[in-house]
Amino acid sequence: MAQLKYCDKHNQVGFLRKPDESAGFAEIVDFLRGSNLRYALTTNPTIYDSLVKQFWQTATANTLADGTLELHATIDTIVYTITEASIRNKLQLADASGITMLPNNEIFEGMGHMGYPTDGSFTFWKSFFTPQWRFLVHHILHCISSKSGGWDQFGSNIATALICLSTGRVYNFSKLIFDGMVANLKSKTKFLMYPRFLQLILEIQTENKHPYLAVTMTKKIFGNMKKGFKGAPRPLLPAMLLVATTNPNVGQEHPDVAQSQPSSSTILVPSTSLPPEQSPPPIPTPIPASTPTSIPKTDPEPMEHTFEEPSPAHQHFSPP
Repeated sequence: MAQLKYCDKHNQVGFLRKPDESAGFAEIVDFLRGSNLRYALTTNPTIYDSLVKQFWQTATANTLADGTLELHATIDTIVYTITEASIRNKLQLADASGITMLPNNEIFEGMGHMGYPTDGSFTFWKSFFTPQWRFLVHHILHCISSKSGGWDQFGSNIATALICLSTGRVYNFSKLIFDGMVANLKSKTKFLMYPRFLQLILEIQTENKHPYLAVTMTKKIFGNMKKGFKGAPRPLLPAMLLVATTNPNVGQEHPDVAQSQPSSSTILVPSTSLPPEQSPPPIPTPIPASTPTSIPKTDPEPMEHTFEEPSPAHQHFSPP
């Protein structure tokens, strides 16, 4: 089997602080702080390199009698299971009833409301948005999507997610993540996908304690989002501004990276303490756990991209 590699731009840790460099981004930062994406964007557990590698080297997709799809993988001789429901529970997404895709006309109409110049194509470009919207797209692509390349472009699934976020509707990010994992299994260019999320969902240590350090976005992102932009900023839509005014956590300054450690107790379901406003039911998938030990911080080795998604002939390049 070919050695699988990490993509160092994939599954990054989001930056949701407001330093001096963030002038002009207050509304979008407040929106993301108040949204159900906050935990998935910013939580940064101790990731065991061996866990991620063993998962993707042994993972298989299995369909149950009721049609439910599960991923099974063997880690240190023990079989673990991941489902769409366990992703939803562990990442605190609360999106079981969420939308997965919108009709074509609603996609083009919704993108137009965000100020995107639609032209009938279902390939969209981050660089065509104004800075605050570009910041939102950037975080979804790098932190949550299954992409490992082509960071300026995205398809109708991400467009649907943006429209739902901007109009106060719930998008099913759990399915987006799970479907991406299933597709990775079938890909000829499979890579070590979702290291942060795998660690959060399985919540176990491995015999090999070598850590993998997730790449964290920095405050430079604000300057990068402004590069090449000329014109009047596009304001956020009313539903987005309402999130920032109704969520009690929005006004609280917090580190851009939330730390999460594995539990030392026996776990019947992967569990993380949930905020009061989100209480999804536990998922009855028993997984064992072991006692955590402190992991020394070491610099990760340079990683390589091993997968680039196809780009149309008219590919447009922009700053990150």
